Amino acid sequence: MKFLEYTPLDSINDFLNHVDLGECTIKGNLEAYSCKHAGADRKLSRSLELEILDYLGQSSDSDPPSPAEYLLSRSSRKTLIFLVLTLSHMYPDYDFSAVQAHLFFKEEDWECFKQTFETFMSETAKKWTEANGSPLMESLYKAVDEVVKLSECEIYSYNPDSDGDPFWEKGAIWSFNFFFYNRKLKRVVSFRCCCLR
Repeated sequence: MKFLEYTPLDSINDFLNHVDLGECTIKGNLEAYSCKHAGADRKLSRSLELEILDYLGQSSDSDPPSPAEYLLSRSSRKTLIFLVLTLSHMYPDYDFSAVQAHLFFKEEDWECFKQTFETFMSETAKKWTEANGSPLMESLYKAVDEVVKLSECEIYSYNPDSDGDPFWEKGAIWSFNFFFYNRKLKRVVSFRCCCLR
């Protein structure tokens, strides 16, 4: 995977780099990646594919249905691998090789993402509007849409337990990670945000 520089994301990234809300600080970042494997990505991708296939081979028909059942499809496995590779690029010092499929959730649409965003980011959005004169959600939509065409995207969230959350180590009050994945363009935009004391 290759990091892609997109100017539309820059102003939002500059703002979200450090938003002082008094008792806490918001830190966020948007990053775009191409979904083309490079050196180490190929090796990790193959390793993850083998682990998934091994896991599927070990489950029996009597096992209860699980979120991993969608991994029977090759395209679903590829999506999971792209999401894990994206995490690996976002947090290069963190090992995501053991991340499991049930930690990723496919969001129904932009409105589902918007609800989560507005729940956690309402104070931050007010500061953006004061500084920029336009709503943060509108600016975010335009920037991400320019990079990955949101109407063609699948939106995923990553909801790890404390062991799998890089922000947890930094004493975060809350954090979220979303991925906007355009299969046709072979691009993904990650959006991570956390609230620190």
